[in-house]
Amino acid sequence: MMMAGLGLGLGIIVSSLTTKYRDFHLLLSFGVQLLLYTTPVAYPLSFLKDKPYAAWIAWNPLAPIVETFRFAFFNVGTLNLYGLLYSGVCIIVILFIGVVMFNRVEKNFMDTV
Repeated sequence: MMMAGLGLGLGIIVSSLTTKYRDFHLLLSFGVQLLLYTTPVAYPLSFLKDKPYAAWIAWNPLAPIVETFRFAFFNVGTLNLYGLLYSGVCIIVILFIGVVMFNRVEKNFMDTV
């Protein structure tokens, strides 16, 4: 549910921005690739324990969710409830911003398309 909410919020934001800024999809493809490397999908978060950029990756709202998936399916990794709470708050904020942006763009949607 958390990943679906994050995807919905980011999707609403992206769709709101691409109606006005047509080239935003080019930036989006770069951003998705960057997000792949900053989210611990291919590597566990514990692998970055001694790295100086581990704190930056821990701030990613997807990191605790992916670690929870890893813990649930493989029984490896960590279950961080504070990280999940942080992700939940970020998701709520992103959803709120997305809905506000979409409501503003919706008024002039037909004029810009």
